[in-house]
Amino acid sequence: MNKIRRINPVIRQTNLPIKSDKIDRRVNVKGCLICIILLLASTVAEGFEFSLNGFLQGNYSFNTASSSPDGGDLKWAEERIQLKLDISNEQLRLFSKTGLYYDNIDRDVGVDFREVYFDYTGISFDLRAGRQIITWGLGDLVFINDIFPKDYEAFFSGRPLEYLKLPVDALKIGLYPALLSIDIVILPFFEPNNLPNRQRFWLYDPMEGISERKELKPSKSLKNTEIAMRFYRNLAGVDVAVYFYRGFYRMPSAEPAILSGLRLFYPSLSVYGVSLQYSALKGVMSVEAGYYNSREDREGTNPFIPNSSLKFLIGYQQQLWEDFTVTLQYFGEYMEDYSEYLKTLPEGVPKMRRFTDLLSIRLTQLLMHQTLRLSYFSFWSLSDGDYLLNPEIRYSFTDSVWASFGAMVFGGGEPWSQFGSLDRNDNVYVQMRYEF
Repeated sequence: MNKIRRINPVIRQTNLPIKSDKIDRRVNVKGCLICIILLLASTVAEGFEFSLNGFLQGNYSFNTASSSPDGGDLKWAEERIQLKLDISNEQLRLFSKTGLYYDNIDRDVGVDFREVYFDYTGISFDLRAGRQIITWGLGDLVFINDIFPKDYEAFFSGRPLEYLKLPVDALKIGLYPALLSIDIVILPFFEPNNLPNRQRFWLYDPMEGISERKELKPSKSLKNTEIAMRFYRNLAGVDVAVYFYRGFYRMPSAEPAILSGLRLFYPSLSVYGVSLQYSALKGVMSVEAGYYNSREDREGTNPFIPNSSLKFLIGYQQQLWEDFTVTLQYFGEYMEDYSEYLKTLPEGVPKMRRFTDLLSIRLTQLLMHQTLRLSYFSFWSLSDGDYLLNPEIRYSFTDSVWASFGAMVFGGGEPWSQFGSLDRNDNVYVQMRYEF
């Protein structure tokens, strides 16, 4: 029986696409609505402040290189209304972002509870419980110690950048003793990355001939509860953070099923990391590293599970002149037990490199009293030779109305490299939003 090894690109875009047609947005709708109603009622209590705002948005992405696999010309076409509710006093807070959307491609109407959480603030601690967005680390679209789930379909199809982060149902505890600050995040329900839809995206698949695939997520049990911790403080002008995570890879691995097809699963993972940020050379320098301990394959002898690896990032940001900012990043990843990996690599499966590296650049210019923003972001893989280009123009007509026009361009490298595999998915996108 042939062995299959998961190809693990830098930006976490899989080469074994298995996602269904759209993100699983199912949450406990009834419970969320009850919580919102109860806390709306609580605003009658003395001392609570109440605010309600939101936006109307249209978001459309058009193929430029070729039609989608389903024959369509659109990567994304959606209208959305989002309401943001904030109820708070000195110690308690309810915050929610609730969206109602219409997907023109799938002709689907749905509700998206993007954030619904409670905050409690004490003297030297705070608590946040519920559905929330958590962002750690220093990378610009490069994630080392930010081990929380991402939505790569949203990013590659030109949705607003805020949708790259997926929400998680979690308990977040902040502790603030004298020496340092501590964040503890407890995640009882595993959430994988969301991958591009195979009906809308052309993707490289080394096992394309195997159509029967079964995805197995970690069971909802106490032993599978994910835990993430961050310890941070400023030392002599340097922002220092230390990270720890115990959970699972958020990209699937694949192995032959006992009877037929593929079994897709999420191996156990621990991450130990550190980050530093400080002023240097008239700008801001960032350094971040993380050791990925593949707990189910510490020796690198299992061909179906990623080897342990070391990842690092060096970044620099500076404002060169008024309203013009440049950000540079260099990212590298080193695979452990590479000789064991080569021994188990099945014939015909593309070989990963022991060391991969990546450059990124972001240029941002504000004009016309900062109402016009010109931006350019790109990834360039030094090891694989592929690239991603993302130019964008955004104009604010008023304080409440803005629109942007941009493009996602992929290419270079081999058909199985992380951006080369997306070569046929070039698209231009339009975003329009009215905020109220």
